Amino acid sequence: MVITHNLGFPRIGNNRELKFALEKFWRGESDKYELLQTAKILRQTHWKRQKHLDLLPVGDFSLYDHVLDTSILVGNLPKRSNPEQDELTRYFQIARGQSHKHSQQIAAGEMTKWFDTNYHYIVPEFDVNTTFSLNDNILINQIKEAKILGYNVKPVILGPVTYLWLGKTRDGSNKLDLLDSLLAIYQKLFSILNEYGVEWVQIDEPILVTELSPTWIHAIERFYFAQNESSVKLLLTSYFGELQENMNFTCQLPVSGLHIDAINGFDEINKVIDCLPNHKFLSLGIINGRNIWINNLNKTLDWLTPIHKRLKDRLWLAPSCSLLHVPVDLNNEDKLDDEIKSWLAFAIQKLDELNILAKALNHGKNAVIEELLVNGLAIKSRQRSGRVHNPIVQKHVSKINSELVLHRTPYLKRVKAQKKLFNLPLFPTTTIGSFPQTEDIRFMRKQLRLGKINYQFYQEFIKKEIAYTIKQQEKIGLDVLVHGEPERNDMVEYFGEQLDGYALSEFGWVQSYGSRCVKPPILFGDISRSQAMTVEWASYAQSLSNKPVKGMLTGPVTILNWSFVRDDQQYSESCLQLALAIRDEVLDLERAGINIIQIDEAALREGLPLRKTQWSEYFSWAINSFKIVTHSVRDETQIHTHMCYSEFNDIIQAIADMDADVITIETSRSNMELLDVFNEFRYPNEIGPGIYDIHSPNIPTVDYMVSLIDKASQRIPAERLWINPDCGLKTRRWDEVKTALKNMVAASHILRSNLINLV
Repeated sequence: MVITHNLGFPRIGNNRELKFALEKFWRGESDKYELLQTAKILRQTHWKRQKHLDLLPVGDFSLYDHVLDTSILVGNLPKRSNPEQDELTRYFQIARGQSHKHSQQIAAGEMTKWFDTNYHYIVPEFDVNTTFSLNDNILINQIKEAKILGYNVKPVILGPVTYLWLGKTRDGSNKLDLLDSLLAIYQKLFSILNEYGVEWVQIDEPILVTELSPTWIHAIERFYFAQNESSVKLLLTSYFGELQENMNFTCQLPVSGLHIDAINGFDEINKVIDCLPNHKFLSLGIINGRNIWINNLNKTLDWLTPIHKRLKDRLWLAPSCSLLHVPVDLNNEDKLDDEIKSWLAFAIQKLDELNILAKALNHGKNAVIEELLVNGLAIKSRQRSGRVHNPIVQKHVSKINSELVLHRTPYLKRVKAQKKLFNLPLFPTTTIGSFPQTEDIRFMRKQLRLGKINYQFYQEFIKKEIAYTIKQQEKIGLDVLVHGEPERNDMVEYFGEQLDGYALSEFGWVQSYGSRCVKPPILFGDISRSQAMTVEWASYAQSLSNKPVKGMLTGPVTILNWSFVRDDQQYSESCLQLALAIRDEVLDLERAGINIIQIDEAALREGLPLRKTQWSEYFSWAINSFKIVTHSVRDETQIHTHMCYSEFNDIIQAIADMDADVITIETSRSNMELLDVFNEFRYPNEIGPGIYDIHSPNIPTVDYMVSLIDKASQRIPAERLWINPDCGLKTRRWDEVKTALKNMVAASHILRSNLINLV
């Protein structure tokens, strides 16, 4: 009999209960007991929805981030969080800079992307004096909680080597020097888990699908060979890619079972089976945990059946990775087109698919004949649908030639034309695009969606919001303004609503970080733009001010990476289709008199393959897509782009190849560490290193902002530096934003004065 299990379940709740409970607590409107009770109800609800599995994950639930949870587990919270405070207060201080509205402000932990996903984790911090201590209360309590309810549990923990790999040292010490002390912590944990009747532990080491140096390979071997006599059985878990050169040593590690991603590593399955010792269990991730298309169950059974015959009871089945990356339940979607809905599976439906496959293997296809028939009809419907393929779009893509990806006029010539047109001061100030999405804005958007107000009424409301935002920016003294994006629900979903080839869910929320949830649009067919998407609002905003107002667009690579993308054609093809659509919007903005256009590519780094050997192919189509968008604009039109919360140092040449006139990036949480690359790499164009961490309620002081730009000016000439926040301001309140931006403008004036005095 095959064993079914899950690597992790979405945390946020069917109706984003976790989000609302967190934000209520942070505002000081509830206490920690109310928050923890909501968390308990969610955990128990999630377990109930997975009760048909043979093993349920425990420890996959998190109030904010599972990597930060690991820091709690091993007693490694940064010292700046006061040990005398309660654990929850310290936890949220590192997560976001404040625990709740009235708590002490401290610097939040650095945040970056979890491998190649849009999920953000809090970076562990180490130094030469780091020590660890086991703090297993949260995990043990959840195990006891699940066992009382009668569930067969499988604790989920982040592996120690991946934990070290994800973290950073601030003093130049070697992270791997800490492995031995972590080893002792994990051994103690395994012993305690055994005492609580735990048989299997899922230990996640996703770095196994990356290119590892001999030093890191040795670290993995050192840790796992030390567990040879472990008191629990370890399921070593990899996901997001292939093992490749790591396969042989991984298969020989002394663990009881191995999980591999059979979606992204399909070609490796039989090789792993050949390599794996006969006494070990193999878990195959056969359901895509990162996308929402239904599994072709008949096709999966065709290749899975001979594997089952070979492995018999040693075969386990699971999703490819944690279901954290998909929405909870497709049954919530009453308004989604029925045909498209039949092609989709959210977390609950993915576990149903898993159950069908296991039942077919254990009891024969006849046991699930009706389910297989329904699935087969849906697969054929999608393959044959005329809504998926558009010959006109395909013809336009086929006509893309080298001229569309050539460099624009050289930057040094463009910048002269732009300086003449805009006449901006040194250290020009701007924001990244969005301003606070107030309750009134969200209410009006909902009223429009429900048909309770007409579009004309909504349009007038949005214009008033834009006018208010422009007025506030002028009062604050910003040099380049934005319209504030009050009409946009999300920087990707907004464009998905208006592009042909996209469908939208109503409740398809996915956690991005903490309480921040996004609703990725569903890219199901060929993409085209039938009308202008942003020109009306940008033009109106520009009419209200003599200062330049940026047109705000999301770039093709980011729209692609933050969508649920069709899996029946290459990503590169879909990206080219998006590039042509956004290019048309850019040219319409330019014709409307918008002379500064920001094309955000926040997800450029995120989409990068995990293996460097595949980078050049990705950059080829990703950078070309951006160049297609910007190729035809005039020299005077200044092109901005924005990237946030990723490591940029190893891709700086590719960013330079994009040839945007100005790039704005996140640097405040890393204390400008991300700018170290400019010590050696001479970035050719202008850059705005973010000096206001908008993901924290902390308001930076003028002196702090000046100090950050002083650090930046040691690497980048002052005449090419911009002053801006890290990211958009939609999640912040107006009172926070006004104060922070006033400080930012004051900092720019000090910097200008200092530079004049030096001259």
